Amino acid sequence: MSILVKIGKMNIMKLKIKQGLRTGGEKVLEQKTIVLPRLDNLTPTMESTALKLMEEAGELAQAIGKLRGLSGERVKMDKETVLSTITKELLDVAQTAVSMMFVLEEQYGVDIQQTLDEHIAKLKRKGYLK
Repeated sequence: MSILVKIGKMNIMKLKIKQGLRTGGEKVLEQKTIVLPRLDNLTPTMESTALKLMEEAGELAQAIGKLRGLSGERVKMDKETVLSTITKELLDVAQTAVSMMFVLEEQYGVDIQQTLDEHIAKLKRKGYLK
């Protein structure tokens, strides 16, 4: 479930996630909770945010390439530093994706919660979730 939370002047996109067992032992969808702010010093468009998302995804891929030795250059960072870089780049991707969600909601009236529900249903249909 996604919830828009306002803290002072800062809007936060909170993706609430559950973990645990239902009665009868049926497993509940295991998820992560991540809270990222609406960036309030930018005027993003769908196009600018999509380009930024691609840039950040490329930086994530580059960091993973360094970890795996796929970048064509000798890795000069230890594994811990590379994993830290990967994590930071992943959060940059997530922040940009959340920024895109704000753009879609605010500028185009998209219902992110409805789309998220449809996404989960699709994952179940495809067999990615039980």
